[in-house]
Amino acid sequence: MNIRTLFQQHLAQTSPSPIALHITKAKDCHLWDADGKKYLDLIGGISVCNVGHSREEVVNAVKDQCNAYMHIMVYGELIQSPQVLYATQLTQYLPQSLNSVYFTNSGAEATEGAIKLAKRFTGRPKIIAANKSYHGNTTGALAIMGDEYWRNAFRPLMPGIHHYDFNSEELIQAIDDQTACVVLETVQAEAGVIAPKNNWLKKVRDKCTQTQTLLVIDEIQCGFGRTGTLWAFERYDIVPDILLLGKALGGGMPLGAFISERTIMQTLTENPVLGHITTFGGHPVCCAAGEAAFQLLLKDNLFKTVQAKEALFHKHLSHPAIRQINSCGLLLALYLDNPEQVLQVLSHCLEAGIFSDWFLYASDALRIAPPLIINHEEIVTACSIIKKSIELTRQGN
Repeated sequence: MNIRTLFQQHLAQTSPSPIALHITKAKDCHLWDADGKKYLDLIGGISVCNVGHSREEVVNAVKDQCNAYMHIMVYGELIQSPQVLYATQLTQYLPQSLNSVYFTNSGAEATEGAIKLAKRFTGRPKIIAANKSYHGNTTGALAIMGDEYWRNAFRPLMPGIHHYDFNSEELIQAIDDQTACVVLETVQAEAGVIAPKNNWLKKVRDKCTQTQTLLVIDEIQCGFGRTGTLWAFERYDIVPDILLLGKALGGGMPLGAFISERTIMQTLTENPVLGHITTFGGHPVCCAAGEAAFQLLLKDNLFKTVQAKEALFHKHLSHPAIRQINSCGLLLALYLDNPEQVLQVLSHCLEAGIFSDWFLYASDALRIAPPLIINHEEIVTACSIIKKSIELTRQGN
C-alpha cells in the first residue's frame, strides 16, 4: 500500500480534496516532493518559516537541546533554561509593559489563555471581536472567530461574544465597562490582508484605556517581521495589554505565547492555583528552535528587507486579471475574478513549481506569504509564473 493511500485511510482529513503533495525535503525557500520535483514556497507554512526552512542554526539548536533533555515536567514547575532565555529575549524587544511570557503549544492555545486571563483579571463577561477575524480553531477561539460559516456547526459556543466590522466605529462604541477584552488581529490576514485605517487601532486603544478594557492584539500571523517591522503593532503606534504570538515564534516547531504585564499575568497563579496549565506548552526543544530563529531574524535584519521585497512583488505582478493587491509587507493577497479562477491559477502554479494558497474569508484571492529570506531572483520568477498561470486559466487550459 502506497503512502498516498495510507494518508487517505489513516490520517484524519480536514477537507474532501487535500493537495496531498508528498514533501520529502524543505530548505530555505524551497520544497521537494517524493519525485524530486522542486517548488518555490510562497506560503512559508502559513507565516511559520520566516527565516526559511531547515536553517542550520535552528536545526543545530534542536539537536543540542534534544541531547540535553526533552520533556521533563509540566509547564512552570521547573526552571527550563530554553524557556527562560527565550522569554527574556522576547521581552527585550517588546514594550516594557509586555514583560511576562506564557508559552503554549500553539497560537490557538495562546488565544484561549488570553481569553481566560482577560476574564480573570477584569471579572467582566463581555468580549468584542471583529468580523472576518481568525484566532485559531479550538472552542474558545472559534467563538471569537469572525464568520458564522465556521462557527455554526459547533454551537452552542462560549457566550458573551460580540462581533463588529474591522475598521468600524460600531466596534469602538461597543467597548464599555462590562467588556473584558477586545481581541483583534493587527492586520486581518484570512480576510485578505485588511489593514487598519485612519488611526482606527489607536482609537480602539484609547477606548480600551478609558474603560479599563484589555486590548488583546493577535500577531500570530503578522509578527516577527512579516509586515516590515518586528511587531506589526509598531506600525500603528499602539501597545496591547496582551500580545498573542505563534507560527514563526517556534522557528518551524510548534509554539505559541500570550504575553502581558507581570501583575496581570499573576492573576492566573491563585484563586484558583494553576489558572492556566499545559503539559507540553513551551517545550524546551521548541523554545530552543524559536530562540535560534529569533536570533537569525535579528542578526540578518530580515524585517528591514521586507518593504523592498513587497514593492518588488507589486512591480512584477502587474496584470489586467489581478483586480487588486492588498499587502502589508510580505503578506499579500492577489484578488482575481472568482474563487474558481484562484483554484485554477494555484493548480497551474503548482505544475510550474510554485506552491501557494488562498484565504479563508477571501477565496477570490491568492495568498503570498513566503519566507522573509526570499531573494530578488526568486520573487521575479514567482511573479512570472503566477502571471503565466493566470494566462493559462484565462485561455481555459
